[in-house]
Parts: sequence; structure tokens; C-alpha cells
Amino acid sequence: MAHDHDHEHDRDSEQPRAAQAEAEAIRRHALAQIRQYPDVVLRLEAKELGDEEFDDDLRRLVERMERLMHEAQGIGLAATQVGVLRRVFVFQPDDDGPRAVVNPRFLDRSQETTVEEEGCLSLQNVRVPVERSLRVTLAGRDVDGSEVRYELEGMGARVAQHEADHLDGVLIIDRTDEEHRRRALGVLRPQPVLAL
Repeated sequence: MAHDHDHEHDRDSEQPRAAQAEAEAIRRHALAQIRQYPDVVLRLEAKELGDEEFDDDLRRLVERMERLMHEAQGIGLAATQVGVLRRVFVFQPDDDGPRAVVNPRFLDRSQETTVEEEGCLSLQNVRVPVERSLRVTLAGRDVDGSEVRYELEGMGARVAQHEADHLDGVLIIDRTDEEHRRRALGVLRPQPVLAL
């Protein structure tokens, strides 16, 4: 009996490890589909969508972006990060699920700011302090072309500003101080090692 119990216990402890390994494999696969620094597309400015572009292609793009964001364990993803120069991003500012914002614009940003560390799915293994407005009013359209407006604060506001930056070709390393930028670039562009 003890053997069976021990065997069952081993199976239970293997299951979380297997689930973690599977989640990590899914994450790596998703990250492989997201453009990585120094990909030139990350520095390009995305174009606004016209009324005729709210179509099935846009819906498919948003579905793909939401899936990649989720699988990569992120909370935001801009179209430029998947190599598409269109002004659209997806983000998950709260527990209500992901949202897409097309042609986003900020109607208001609070004067009050806060500095927090940010990471980015396109700059793996980099976290740098970035100053952002604490509260923003974000407007745009959803995938069907309907007007949307979000009053965001805290993490939601930070994510929206981060993703909007991507659409302008701006990265977190552009928004941090010189010391953190140097360190980040050292991670992103490791120096070659001489083999002796």
C-alpha cells in the first residue's frame, strides 16, 4: 500500500512540473513569433486605419495578437511587435479580459507620474524603470469600428502608454535613464566571448 501511495504522490508532484514545462514551451513558441530587438520594425511608426480597414483581416490580427499575448504571458502587445504597421494594440488592464484599441489616442494624461520597472515581450530579460502618467483617458475604436474610451490608472494606464509607444517606434530603453539603458543594451547585445 505504501508503494502505491508513494507512486501516486510522485505523479502528483510531476504534474505541476509538466504543466510548468508545457507553459514555458508555449511561451517560448509565442515569443518566437514576436519581433525582438533590434528588429527594425520596432522602430517604425504604425499607420492609422481607415474606415474600410475594419474588416475580417483586422479581426484575425487582433485574435492572433490576443493569443500571442496570452501565450507569452504578457499583458499588452502592439501590432508592430508582430511586424504589422497598423495602429492597433491589445492589452489586459484588469480581470475583464483582453481589449483591442484601434487608432488609440490619449485625451488626457495626469500630471502626477510614477516610476516603475517595465519589461517588454520584444526585449527579453530586460527590466528598466520608466516614468509614466498615473492616470490616462484612452480613446479609440474597437475591431468593429465602434468608439471606445477607457479611464485607466495604475497598471492599466502604464500598459496603455507602453503599447502606444510601440506604435510610435518608442521602446522602454528610450524612456529610462542612461545607466539602465546601458545595462539593458548589454543584455540585448551581449559581447562576444573569446574562446582561448
